[in-house]
Parts: sequence; structure tokens; C-alpha cells
Amino acid sequence: MNQGNKHSQIGSIDEILERWWGYNSFRPMQREIIESILGGRDTLALMPTGGGKSLTFQVPALAVEGLTIVITPLIALMKDQVDALRRRGISALTIHSGMDQHRIELALDNCTFGDVKLLYVSPERIATEAFRQRLKRMNVSFVVVDEAHCISQWGYDFRPSYLRIAEIREFIPNATFLALTASATELVAKDIMHHLGFAQEHILRASFARPNLSYVVRKDGNKYEQLMRVLRSVEGSGIIYAHTRELCEELCAKLKSDNIIASFYHAGLPVLERSIRQDEWRENKIRVMVATNAFGMGIDKSDVRFVVHYSMCDTLEAYYQEAGRAGRDGRRSYALLIYDDNDISRSRRLLESEYPPIEDIKHIYERISNYLQIPIGDAQGASFVFNIHDFALRERIFPGRVRSALALLEQNGYMTLIEAHDEPAKMMFECSRDALYSVHAGGNDMDLMLRTILRKYDGLFTRFRTINELEIAAEAGLSAERVHELMKVLWRMRVIRYIPANNSPLIYFDTERLPTKDIYIAPSTYTRRQELMRQRFESMVEYITSSDKCRSQIIEQYFGDSEAKPCGVCDVCLCKRNSASSATTLNELIISHLSQGELDIKELTARLSVAPERVVAVVSKMVADDKIIMSEFGKLKINS
Repeated sequence: MNQGNKHSQIGSIDEILERWWGYNSFRPMQREIIESILGGRDTLALMPTGGGKSLTFQVPALAVEGLTIVITPLIALMKDQVDALRRRGISALTIHSGMDQHRIELALDNCTFGDVKLLYVSPERIATEAFRQRLKRMNVSFVVVDEAHCISQWGYDFRPSYLRIAEIREFIPNATFLALTASATELVAKDIMHHLGFAQEHILRASFARPNLSYVVRKDGNKYEQLMRVLRSVEGSGIIYAHTRELCEELCAKLKSDNIIASFYHAGLPVLERSIRQDEWRENKIRVMVATNAFGMGIDKSDVRFVVHYSMCDTLEAYYQEAGRAGRDGRRSYALLIYDDNDISRSRRLLESEYPPIEDIKHIYERISNYLQIPIGDAQGASFVFNIHDFALRERIFPGRVRSALALLEQNGYMTLIEAHDEPAKMMFECSRDALYSVHAGGNDMDLMLRTILRKYDGLFTRFRTINELEIAAEAGLSAERVHELMKVLWRMRVIRYIPANNSPLIYFDTERLPTKDIYIAPSTYTRRQELMRQRFESMVEYITSSDKCRSQIIEQYFGDSEAKPCGVCDVCLCKRNSASSATTLNELIISHLSQGELDIKELTARLSVAPERVVAVVSKMVADDKIIMSEFGKLKINS
């Protein structure tokens, strides 16, 4: 366990911040976290998404000698952060389960003998013996555990692979650990520090308050009309979140017909198309992006003036993250959620139906294994491209049901779903060079393609190599589609092992494929996850339906800030303020009329264009406060 070894700095954190990121000051809590780990103290930092948590480890990584290892399950985040660091001239690499062995070995060599400052790895990679043996030779200063709530079985997204992270301490005893999460109850926080082997409990909590962000909820049977009122009244660019791809496209078309410059974004679009649309929106060529929750990772646009949820989220974690993309420049911005009478009950039914019985989970495991053509006893430690939508369509299972089953299979240590990321095609030969001469399928096209591959790439008979199918097609004089088709022919013939270029998720097998009868899902895990799902959903319902409690306060208290105060700018706070102002005005009107002479309640009500019940309520309060009194003749008069 780390006992507080102070790290020798080679640079000022303020100078590093300004030189590499161009900022002249840290955000609240960033400096405290950085100074804590520079002092050698294991630290758990609770920070909201978008709160600048990456700088809490990237700055100290440059301030001391050695390597910083960042453990995260989010491959897309790894890629985005590594690309961003490299653009700044900072040496960073990533290793995850979707990479071939050659690329992994090369990255590890660079971390051991090169000048790499940050290495992003998946939790599954940390557990491998090969990685741990290399770790002994690395000069590691910090270990950063992102999404640290995944280590706790009491957390909402428990991952067994996280439980093995603390084992690496014996290989790097002088490294300081920084655990980061956007949400953790007191129980989860203690669990995180225990499982990561903190010598002493130490928590730093950033505020989840967004003073410039006005949270608004509207219940409206005509969602589109409510949406248009926002677009007409709020200037600037924004995001509209919808829960299905079809709704995104329909809503975008409707907005365009109403002369709103809009585009849509979801995971079904080609990678290049998604990139182009995101760039156009970031450059303000598109005002409104209608998107599923696939839109968000890596967004770096500070002047988003509004985020509208046209569909309700299942959790406050998801809502806070998506709504929080508005107003990062500190200017007044709006987070609007629109719902109708059916949304809550529909979402509740959908969540319950997504939660499959244990026997169904076992069958989904079997069907996924068959879909990927994995024989029993094979595939431990291997990754396979997995298109969840294609699988769900083919097997006639709702995609949400598949995701829920996979979450439980992961928690019980069988297989892990790794989210979408861009990967080039890879291949290796399973046969000898001589055996290639007996391949007759595909005719002349096959011969042309094989000669081109053998000429362009070496080492294909001993290991996987990354290949470029477009280059192969161009040099062989074939179409890219034809090359892809021939590669699949060779794969079916077991001449090659082939992983197509893709941006689909991967399935990682934590163990070899087992017979279905041997799959055991712990009932306690199942029950706990189901209960957590319900609790999180009901917290979202409370946020939506509350009419008397500040919306920002609900969010902050959900994330553990028991001292949160009303924000003063959400719809609930503004309504209360307006009511108070209205009551004050009515008080003044009553005093004004009574100053001209005594009146009974009917006479007073007749002179005021206000609902009689409101007049009675205010008069009763004023009598109780002795501001006015009733005479013996039943007349109201000012108490002098």
C-alpha cells in the first residue's frame, strides 16, 4: 500500500497548465486533487462529468518523471484523449482488448524504454500476466482508475475486472493511486478505497452545481410545439436527444421543414459521416444536432446554449452528463426535458421487460456464442466484433434485453461487452505458404488479391497484421467490396483468421466458452442489479415530477452533496420566486385599497382582478401577521 511517498516534481503545475493547455488557472477542486497525489497520497475524487477530471492526472503526469497509467473501460474515451494529447505534443498510448498482440507488444516496449507519459489501458489488460511482467520494468508514478464505482458491488455498474486492479501494487509499490468517479454513495466510496488498497481513506468532492445552467421540465402533450418555443426563444446552437434512431431522423426532417438548420447523429451512420456532421455542428454550420446518446463522447464545444431531452433518460447519471454539455463557457444556458403522460409508465415497463430471467440470460450467452461461432472450450482472452443490433434482429430479441443480459454475464465473469470503437482490418494465415497454391475459390481475383497481400505485408504466417483493404483493392485492381468478399471466403475456408475493419462493439471472453448448463448467475447479483436499476429510475422520476424542490438540488443531493442549496434559476425556483413576488404585489394592493377605507372581504375581492381564493389566503395571512384586523362590523382595516 502507498504510504505517502512524495513525488519529486520536474515542473510547476501552473506552468504546465498554461504551456500545454493554454489555461491560466485551475477549476475548483482540480488543484487540490493534483497536489494530493503529487504529495503521494492515494485519493478518491468525486467529480461531475465535464468537470475537468482529465487534467487532474494529465498535469501531474507531466510534472514528475515516469509513466502514468490510466485504467478505463471506455475505449472511445481512450482514443479521444490519446489523440487530443498527441495533438498537443504529449506522448500517450493506448492498449485495449481489441488490439492485436504485435501492437500491444510495441506499445509496452515504448512504455518501458521510450518517453511515453500516459498509457491508457482497459481493466481486462491489467489482469494479464504478460502485462504485469512488463509492469515490473516500468517507472510508474501514478495509477488512475477512471469510472472507479465499477469496483464496488454496491455501485450501479460493477465490473469484476476492476477487483484485480489493486494486485498490481506489488509490482509498482511507489505508485500513487487516483480513483475518479462522477457518483458514489458513502457505501460505494468506502468500497472503492478498500478494494484499491488505500492506506488511509481520503476523499475530495467537487461540486456538482452548475450555476449558469437553468434546468427546466415541461409536461406537454404536444412535445414538438414546446420544442419549437425553445428554438424560437433561445439563440445559439444546441442538442436534442431522442431515444431511437428513427425518432432522430423523423425529428430532424420536421425541424428542417420548419427552417431550422439541423442534422441527426446516431451509431447507425458510417464513421466518416458521423465525423463530418459533428465537425459541422462544432463549427456552427449546423445549429441543432438531433441525436441518440451515441453523440457526446469527445464533444469539445463550450458555447452550447441548450440541450433538450425529447425522451426521458432512465437515470440521473445519464441526464446530468448529457444536459451538462450546455453552457460550459459559463454563460446562461438551458437544459429542458419534455415529457407527456405516457413517458414514465412506458419507460418503466420497458426497463422491467429488459430485465431477463436468469434462464433467459443463459440462453442469450449460448446464442451469442453460436452467433460468433465459438466452440465450447475456446476463446478465453479473445475479442470478437459484435454487432448488437444485427444479433438482436437475427435472434428476435430486444437490444435492451441483450445489454442487460451482457451486464449480468460480465458481473459473473463470463464475457464483457466493450463499446464501439474504430479498428482497422486485421488478418493472419492459418495455413502454410505452400497450401495457398491449392486455393482455387475466387478465380483470378483471388490470385490477384493474395499476391498483393503477400507482397505488401510480411509476418502474416506467424501473427495478426493490420491491413488496409482499400490499398489492397487499388493495387490489385479490384473493388473494395470484392476484396472484402474474398477475405470472407478465405475465412470460411479456414485459410485465414480475419477481423474486418469495424466500428462495432467487441465481445471479450473472460473465460473459455462453457456449456450452457455450467453458466451460473448468482441470484444475489441479479437481485441487486435489478433493485439498483429501479432505484435509479425512480430518482429520475422524482426529478421529473417534482414541483416544489429545486431541480439542481435534487441532482446534487443524488450525487452525495447533502448541503446543496436551491439554485434560484431552475423552473421550480423561478416559479417560487414569481409566486412570492406576486404575493408581495397582492399585499401592497390590499393595503392600498384599505387605506382608502374599511371593506368587507366581498367588497375587497370585487375590486381586485385576482381569484377570490387567493385574496382570502393572503388576507388570512395578513390578519395572522397583525398587518390588518377585522372590525366589530366585519370590515377589514389596516392595523395602525
